[in-house]
Amino acid sequence: MGLAETFKALSDPQRREILTMLRSGRLNAGEIAERLGVTAAALSYHLKLLKKADLVMEYKEKNFVYYELNTSVFDEMILWMKQFGGNDHEE
Repeated sequence: MGLAETFKALSDPQRREILTMLRSGRLNAGEIAERLGVTAAALSYHLKLLKKADLVMEYKEKNFVYYELNTSVFDEMILWMKQFGGNDHEE
């Protein structure tokens, strides 16, 4: 994962909405497209960027492709961002 890909993926409101949807569990592409109100082509583009950033994982089950969050990437991002904020260090 590169931070550039991660921040690019997170910069779009629809991709952030996809991530929010996946917080409650895995969904297939059709379910995501329906909830988001986008075409299959548009969803495919968004999912491609989210996968490239390792923010989501995909796997096939029978005739469906399911997507779920890759929480390890979020953990890494949180650790990286923590170095810039708060008063966690002693003076």
